[in-house]
Amino acid sequence: MLRRDIHRFGLAGTLLAVWPTLHAQPALREGSDYRRLGKPVPVDTGPGQIEVLEFFSYSCIHCYRFEPLMTAWMRKQPKEIVVRRVPVGFSPAFEPLQRLYYTLEALGRLGDLHDKAFKAVHEERERFNGLEAAAAWAARQGLDRQAFTQTWQSFGISGKVKRAIQLQDAYEVDATPSLGIAGRFLVPGQAERTLVVADALIARVRQA
Repeated sequence: MLRRDIHRFGLAGTLLAVWPTLHAQPALREGSDYRRLGKPVPVDTGPGQIEVLEFFSYSCIHCYRFEPLMTAWMRKQPKEIVVRRVPVGFSPAFEPLQRLYYTLEALGRLGDLHDKAFKAVHEERERFNGLEAAAAWAARQGLDRQAFTQTWQSFGISGKVKRAIQLQDAYEVDATPSLGIAGRFLVPGQAERTLVVADALIARVRQA
């Protein structure tokens, strides 16, 4: 999802472009395969660890298609690779989707409901445009509606939403999915090649 196309296509709109798969190319091209950040972003990892951020939105069809690849990749990473998902907020309309993600996380239900939230948007045409819609869906998934509502409205969730926007701005994210690597690089979505580029940049960080 391109940030500049939000108003043109709408929050749940799809793009006509298809990301190419370019495994055959041996070298990374700065400026197209990845961008080097002009100002490094502080990371929330310890010594010897490498932080990888996945910038996504539940409304993004490319994120939905990319998620199985990302999940499989995450499962293969060694413990020193710390992966976190960051729901973007390109406009105020994204906030309910951000709050949905962080509420599920706080309630310990991302493991079984993250993929279902994607499916709800893109296959079941759920509109997570506010608390009532999200809480009704969550209740159908077996969550306690009161606990969901209280968590959604909590100061902690508001802080995480604010932090997500700070991160997307620091990484200069303008489309989803994108990966932030070690506070130094941003990898735009390129389907499977996104992870090929990420692996190469992680290897570069390790060698530094």
